[in-house]
Amino acid sequence: MKRKICVVITARPSYSRIRTALKAIKANPDLELQLVAAASTLLDQYGNAIRYMEQDGFEIASKVYMVVEGENLTTMAKTTGLGLLELATTFDNLKPDLVVTIADRYETIATAIAAAYMNIPLVHIQGGEVTGTIDEKVRHAVTKLADIHLVSTQKAAENVIRMGENPASVFITGCPSIDIADSVLKNPTIDFDPFVKYKGVGSVFDVKNKDYLVVMQHPVTTEYEQARAQILETLYAVKETGLPAFWFWPNVDAGSDGTSKGIRMFRENERPENIHFFKNMESEDFLRLVYNSRCLIGNSSVGIREASFLGIPTVNIGTREAGRERGANVLDVDYDRAQIKEAVKNQISNGRYASDPLYGSGDAGQKIAKILGEVALKSDKRLSY
Repeated sequence: MKRKICVVITARPSYSRIRTALKAIKANPDLELQLVAAASTLLDQYGNAIRYMEQDGFEIASKVYMVVEGENLTTMAKTTGLGLLELATTFDNLKPDLVVTIADRYETIATAIAAAYMNIPLVHIQGGEVTGTIDEKVRHAVTKLADIHLVSTQKAAENVIRMGENPASVFITGCPSIDIADSVLKNPTIDFDPFVKYKGVGSVFDVKNKDYLVVMQHPVTTEYEQARAQILETLYAVKETGLPAFWFWPNVDAGSDGTSKGIRMFRENERPENIHFFKNMESEDFLRLVYNSRCLIGNSSVGIREASFLGIPTVNIGTREAGRERGANVLDVDYDRAQIKEAVKNQISNGRYASDPLYGSGDAGQKIAKILGEVALKSDKRLSY
């Protein structure tokens, strides 16, 4: 009988974080993939990630509508509560042998709680890392609820074990998003027109000369009331560089409404001639744009993970990625347009960095599928104090 692996994806970045593992699970004759699309993966304003899942040939076992609108701390809590209710029903219907939850977004704790209370062995991808905001609490809370830990780095493994988890339950696999970055390194040519394929809004410019920036900045949940002011500093900095820029829409977090409004107000009032705004892209297309850019700007973990592997200069803004392991490609600045502009100038002058395999070498998906097929199934544990 096939082992049923239920993977819950709640946001567009989580899909890229697990996509190659999904393909490996699907290809394994001893495993049955149960893919659950939940939360913002189902919403057009946040990129409609489910469309890319289906486009990649995955069958959706269940759709979980759980996002409460408002983009503030209260709606984050309510979204998590609604997700717990809906996911419990989903697991009862699917009856999986294992549930997989990814990383540290606040919705993932609903997956972890539902699986833990239903005595379903829980697998956590990318535990043990250190960052700022509510993600830090969520990630480590999920670690305590999880039975199997598939981590990206040696340090992350050590952190999970220091938290009292059984070393035999901790596996270093690398990050599946690096698998995609590895394929892009082997074929980095931009073979599509981003303006035709993904539409978006803003100025159109030539990407062939590789003289452009990529920007992705999310609200920080512990600073959500400052989201509009923070995004405006980056917007003005990018405009004042004069370089063309691909700008991607924020995640559905507390403060995303302020971030989005800041972008719209700036777009209408300043009418920047060097910025084009997109909601989402296929993973390979996005990373090809990143690879061929002069610099990545913002506070996305892409700058820490994929950009490090690709050797792309990154300007990391603010506290969202505070404490995360990083390579030499990252330069940290505050929410200040002058600092951002100066950092971009410095990073561009430095040029491309050497590829850093800190978060993996390109085979994480295969490793994860193999572990999921062989690991002992158990949902009880005793911590080491």
